[in-house]
Amino acid sequence: MARLILEDGAVFTGMGFGAPADAVGEVVFCTAMTGYQEAISDPSYRGQILTLTASHIGNYGVCGADVESGRPQIAALIVKDLAAMHSNCRAEGDLSTWLASAGIPGLAGIDTRALVRRLRGGGVMRGMLAGADAGQSTEALLSQIRQSPEMSGQDLATAASRDCPAHWEESLDRWWPETGPSPDRPYRVVAIDCGAKRNIYRHLVSNGCEVHVVPSGTSAEAILEYKPEGVFISNGPGDPAAVTATIETLKCLMGQVPMFGICLGHQLLALALGASTWKLPFGHRGANQPVREEGSGRILITSQNHGFCVDAESLNNVGCDVTHIHLNDGTVAGFRHRELPVAGVQFHPEASPGPHEASVLFQWFAERMAEFRKAESVAG
Repeated sequence: MARLILEDGAVFTGMGFGAPADAVGEVVFCTAMTGYQEAISDPSYRGQILTLTASHIGNYGVCGADVESGRPQIAALIVKDLAAMHSNCRAEGDLSTWLASAGIPGLAGIDTRALVRRLRGGGVMRGMLAGADAGQSTEALLSQIRQSPEMSGQDLATAASRDCPAHWEESLDRWWPETGPSPDRPYRVVAIDCGAKRNIYRHLVSNGCEVHVVPSGTSAEAILEYKPEGVFISNGPGDPAAVTATIETLKCLMGQVPMFGICLGHQLLALALGASTWKLPFGHRGANQPVREEGSGRILITSQNHGFCVDAESLNNVGCDVTHIHLNDGTVAGFRHRELPVAGVQFHPEASPGPHEASVLFQWFAERMAEFRKAESVAG
């Protein structure tokens, strides 16, 4: 048996799986019906106990080609029903063994609907999955939970980032449609890795980019040595306001080259421009989040994973227009600067998991780099 204890004192008891270990973190929920492996390996979930609302998890196993980073990233996993066996010709193993190999515990057999209703009503909160020592009292575990750090104020992006620069070459496979015409030579993009999903880089390459990945916190001077035609800022975990080194880098780069950010990258660009962010009660995590594109009125169904958002009024005050609105709560889902080639979206246009209709935003970034290249050619 294993237990999930929330900081408000609620206790959920079920069967443990994965690693026989304890884990403390912010308890969140994701409403995606498929894609549990991509979600578990998404660095944006680093330090969080992930609850999946789909009732049957693990039925198609795990496959190395479907992971979005080098390893599972979550602190722990909560599911209603863990499949006793998997059936998938691509599967290379089962979910429980994969989590155990990474030292990550899981809890199955609880009423996840009741847990999600509690998180929606009271907001996400710290919790502990106790799977190693079932003999500890609830009071003792509550003391550990309440002494653990809250998500606000934590710079988790630096830890989730890669350690050294790298060149990314992998693109989308042949089953994916072409998203735009390729340039005569690739656009040189420096991607600031704050905990990126691999499919983001595949989309950049497939849109004609030569992608050089650098760690979060890399200086503006070091980035400019690549002579970039564009700077991309990735998704990642934690509080955006705490990622101060990357914010300072973006301030120095602002206006020099086209810039595009996704999720945490969107928030960091906004902060670098002088806007502000705030923490959502329970965040947006799932693959069916409705977003309205303000210019066209078009509705996009998007993949999202974030607990913070950018303040709309602060964006207007620093010369930006809100380009996308989240229809569930009216929060900012995208912005664009009125004069500079700078834009960001709060959702994940690369999906994995989720719908692909927003992937055309990578083409917007490529078009800005094409304009930049033309202007540089005229000036030079």
